[in-house]
Amino acid sequence: MNRMFVCNCFGITEEQVKKHADDGACTPRQIASACKAGTDCGSCVRRIQALLGRGACPTRELVKDGNPAVALASDAELPEAA
Repeated sequence: MNRMFVCNCFGITEEQVKKHADDGACTPRQIASACKAGTDCGSCVRRIQALLGRGACPTRELVKDGNPAVALASDAELPEAA
C-alpha cells in the first residue's frame, strides 16, 4: 500500500483527509479540528486546500443554492487552529 502523506507533522494521509471531507469537513480549519493536520508547521495547508477543492462539499452546495448563512454558521462554531 502506497501512502501519500499530506501532513508530516501528524502523519495524516490523503486518504484520511478525504475521509474527513466525506464526513463533512469542507475547509482546512475543519480538517484541522478533525485530525490536527495543518496546525503545526502549516506547510500542508495548501495541499489540504487542493484536496478539498477536488471533491464535492455539502457546505459548498448550500452556498450555491443561495444560502451562504448556513455554510458560514457551520464554520463559525469551530475553534481556532493553533
